[in-house]
Amino acid sequence: MAEPRILGIVLAGGAGTRLAPLTEDRAKPAVPFGGLYRLIDFALSNLVNAGILKIAVLTQYKSHSLDRHITTTWRLSNLLGNYVTTVPAQQRLGPRWYTGSADAILQSLNLINDERPDLVVVFGADHVYRMDPGQMWRQHLDGGAGVTVAGIPVPRQEATAFGVIQTADDGQRIEAFLEKPADPPGLPGRPDETFASMGNYVFSTEALLDALRADSADEDSKHDMGGDIVPLLVGQGAAQVYDFTTNDVPGEKAGTERYWRDVGTLDSYFDAHMDLCATIPAFDLYNERWPILTHIPSRPPAKFVHDDGDRVGRAISSIVSNGVIVSGGCVRESVLSPGVVVHSWASVERSVLLDGTHVGRRAVVRDAIVDKNVRIGEGVEIGVDKDDDRARGLVVSAAGITVVGKGREIMK
Repeated sequence: MAEPRILGIVLAGGAGTRLAPLTEDRAKPAVPFGGLYRLIDFALSNLVNAGILKIAVLTQYKSHSLDRHITTTWRLSNLLGNYVTTVPAQQRLGPRWYTGSADAILQSLNLINDERPDLVVVFGADHVYRMDPGQMWRQHLDGGAGVTVAGIPVPRQEATAFGVIQTADDGQRIEAFLEKPADPPGLPGRPDETFASMGNYVFSTEALLDALRADSADEDSKHDMGGDIVPLLVGQGAAQVYDFTTNDVPGEKAGTERYWRDVGTLDSYFDAHMDLCATIPAFDLYNERWPILTHIPSRPPAKFVHDDGDRVGRAISSIVSNGVIVSGGCVRESVLSPGVVVHSWASVERSVLLDGTHVGRRAVVRDAIVDKNVRIGEGVEIGVDKDDDRARGLVVSAAGITVVGKGREIMK
C-alpha cells in the first residue's frame, strides 16, 4: 500500500501567560529550552524525523522571534516540495483573530485544500518529548478512526490538571474526553492510572473537515481542538487513543520510560531543565538516531579558566553551551545557554541562564531562571532571599523559583 500523503500542522498561537515574564517578548513556542533549543524544536524534530516534511506552523501572539527562528533554522528541500512555514492569522473568514485552536485550522483550510493530504497530523508546539509519530498514524489507519489522540498514562490523582481520555473496555476506543475532571476515570486493568491527552492528534482529512465545519456553526463552542473537535468525533464513535508508552523511538534504550513534559508553568519549565542535569537524565538529549534539531549559533567552544585556591572555573552536573565562559566561578546543576559568562568567585546553583547573561564576581544565583542578556552585578544575590527578590520586582514562582526578565540589570 502506498504511503499516505500527510500534512503536519503545529499549533503555535498560544500566549503562554503562565510562563511570564519569559513570554513577555516572545510566543511560548519560541521560549528557549535546554541551552540550544526552542520549545517548538521538539515537535518539529519529531515530525521531520518521522518523514513528515510538509509542515505549517500556525502563529498568532508575539510571533516575531518564532518566525525568525523557523525561517533561519527549519529550511527543508524546495526541490522535493518540502517545507516548514509559519502561517500567521490571515483573517480569511473576516476581520478577527483566531478564537481557538480549531478556528486557527478552519481559517487556514487553504493549506489543506492545496496539499490534499490523506491525513492531517496536528501537534502542539510547546511540550518536551521524543516521539515517532509514524507509529501513531499507522495505528490510526489500522483502526479506521476519524481521529487518534496521543495519550500518556498518569496517576489518577495527578490527572485533574489535564484533558483526560476515558476508553472503552478494549483500551483503545474513546468513550469520553473530559477536561480537567475532578474524578478522572481509571484505565481498563489499571484503575490507579488514566490517560492524559498530550495534545497531539492524527486526523483523517475528511473527518477533520467535517468536524471543523460543524464546530464553526456551533455558537456555544470555544472552537478548541481538545475541548470541542475531539469530543464531537468521540460522540460519533470515531475516536481512538494511541498509548504513548508503546512508542518505540530509534536510539532509545529498551525499557526506557517515555518522557513527556508540559512546560506550561515556570515551575514545570524549571523542573524539566533539572531533569536534563541528572547523572542519568530523565530526558536524553544525546540520541543521535532521533536528534532534536535546531540552529547552533556560531560561537567558540565553552571555556573554563582559573585554578587558584577558591578561584576555580568549574561546572558540575550541568549543561554548558558553546560560547560560555566560566571564569573562576562554580556552576552546579544548572543549564547555561550560549554566551553566558560566570565571573570569578561567583556561584550558580540549580539555575537556568539564557543567552548572553553575565554573572558578576562573587554574585550568587540559586534556584532561578534568568532570561537573555541579563547583567547581575558584583556581589548580588538572586534566589537566596525571596523577599529581596520580590522587592526588586522579580517574579517568584509558586515553588520558590526566582525569574529575572529579559535584559534586566541588577547591580545591588
